[in-house]
Amino acid sequence: MQALGALDSPPPSDVSPIPNQSNPMSLPKTSPITTRHVVALPFPGRGHINPMMCLCNSFASLNPAANNTDIIVTFIVTEEWLGFIGSEPKPDNVSFATIPNVIPSEIGRGADSPGFYETVLRKIKTPVEDLLDRLSPPVTALIADTYLVWSVEIGNARNIPVASLWTMSASVYSVFHFFDLLVQHSHFPVDLEERGEEHVDYIPGLPSTRVADLPTCFHGKGVNVLDRALESVASLSKAQWLLLPSVYELEAQVIDALRANTSIPVYHIGPTIPHSKVEAESRPSEAHYFDWLDKQPIGSVLYVSQGSLHSAPKAQMDEIADGLRESKVRFFWVAREAASELKERCGEMGIVVPWCDQLRVLCHDSIGGFWSHCGWNSTSEAVFAGLPMLTFPIYWDQVPNSKMIVEDWKIGWRVKKKGVGEEESLMGTEEIAGIVRRFMDLESEEGKEMRSKARELRDIYRQAIRKGGSTYANLEAFVSDICKQDF
Repeated sequence: MQALGALDSPPPSDVSPIPNQSNPMSLPKTSPITTRHVVALPFPGRGHINPMMCLCNSFASLNPAANNTDIIVTFIVTEEWLGFIGSEPKPDNVSFATIPNVIPSEIGRGADSPGFYETVLRKIKTPVEDLLDRLSPPVTALIADTYLVWSVEIGNARNIPVASLWTMSASVYSVFHFFDLLVQHSHFPVDLEERGEEHVDYIPGLPSTRVADLPTCFHGKGVNVLDRALESVASLSKAQWLLLPSVYELEAQVIDALRANTSIPVYHIGPTIPHSKVEAESRPSEAHYFDWLDKQPIGSVLYVSQGSLHSAPKAQMDEIADGLRESKVRFFWVAREAASELKERCGEMGIVVPWCDQLRVLCHDSIGGFWSHCGWNSTSEAVFAGLPMLTFPIYWDQVPNSKMIVEDWKIGWRVKKKGVGEEESLMGTEEIAGIVRRFMDLESEEGKEMRSKARELRDIYRQAIRKGGSTYANLEAFVSDICKQDF
């Protein structure tokens, strides 16, 4: 195992407070500058690191509630992940520190997600503890991914208050929080073939939901990590704050119910997406796919992505490619390592790339819809961009997210036949071609209605993050809590 190290300046053993913009000599001697040192600890996966970084960038950029308080943030990542994100823009008061890599990158995270999760829990705890003990100035708050089940324990052992960041929707969190109700109503364990169409209508704040639309860990291949997920949620009773990457106006009843039934403060701080980067910067010059997008008519391109971890089986990807070809609709497909093969299959109406700057692409005028696996980050980015969605959930929280998009928000259609969670069958080539053509018809009444609703949600999202908005106010309140802690 490689030695611990900090690969960004300053190194963790020499972390120093960021100088206050004001002249310290002008401050009253009775009000010395106080430094709050916040450590961020994400789970080492794209869907966890990205929202944690967005959160840190947001609150690190706020002025502390008291003008005599500085906040510095140390963001802990593995050496591998520093190589991926180390050069990305961030506030001056955010720096990186590293721990050794958890597992060789060639070992399949997607193929063995439960095994990877257990490896993470086992291998990074001691290096994280060692790093916390030698950081300077001393750590005054820890923001840790909820899935790092021991994070509250190691914080409490050091008298460091812990904010637990849940990286999925508030609605999905509520299912875990009220898990005992599922057991009481005999909806866990459950045979989906017999009871998948029954409705869960007893979880406080949660809209009525089919059993088959619960997270797949309750009835699918994710069930083998359910105990760990429940353990993580249970540990929050000893945390100091719960952070939800949700916008209050879109999950208000769920958030209110959680606040009424949770012993610690609950802050909604979503969307945890890089919206400030999109708003503040020009697009990267090396991203040549923007040249293609610039040439397409407004709203004419379907953006397609199955996420960064779990992907559809090859047979399903082939059906999608054939359906796109037959639809004659323009498309922009992010297909990772399968990009070259799929480009040959799906024709000349679009482009296929291994990676892109997703939020910038979604906000491009030529994009008119998003075919998504419905991960929470992608869902939040689609709402921020004001796009309707074709939902194609694969795993875990993607199934309830799809239900929320289609049935609760009414900004999307399913491209899976209704069935039992992840075992739902994919539409065939002709069905895919047909639904894609209908979905991208900007003149149809159903298309106009769906896009109008998507724009309404976009406006809600964007208002929430502005000064005075619900998210902005919650971030300010959270920062104020950190500044008021008595250490």
